[in-house]
Amino acid sequence: MSPGVGCGAAILRDGRLLLVKRLKAPEAGSWNLPGGKVDFGEAAADAVRREISEELGVEIALTRSLGFVEMIGLDGQHWVSPIYQAEIRAGEPVNVEPDKHESFVWAALDAPPAPLALAAREAIARLKAGA
Repeated sequence: MSPGVGCGAAILRDGRLLLVKRLKAPEAGSWNLPGGKVDFGEAAADAVRREISEELGVEIALTRSLGFVEMIGLDGQHWVSPIYQAEIRAGEPVNVEPDKHESFVWAALDAPPAPLALAAREAIARLKAGA
């Protein structure tokens, strides 16, 4: 097997972060950033905009990079994922893919729901540090 390439968006509104509750591995049952897989030949920034549109029905603007998250070994998987800070430009979030996500929530950075997935934990730490 080889590593997968994912992507995620730390979507902020009024100081709150949009999180989705995953139904599938890796990290099923955890709250995570919305996002998904980067397709072959697709730029990561394009992939994250596409994934957010597919999952939540909104158009986002990427405001800055929050770096990469490396998930190695969780649920027997290996993913490398760039994470972008973003804001909604059009639409209101809706759970468009209920087979992938149980629900979503706008969470305070100081009081996120548990359990948090690795990417969400790292993004929150970077957002709080101003990185």
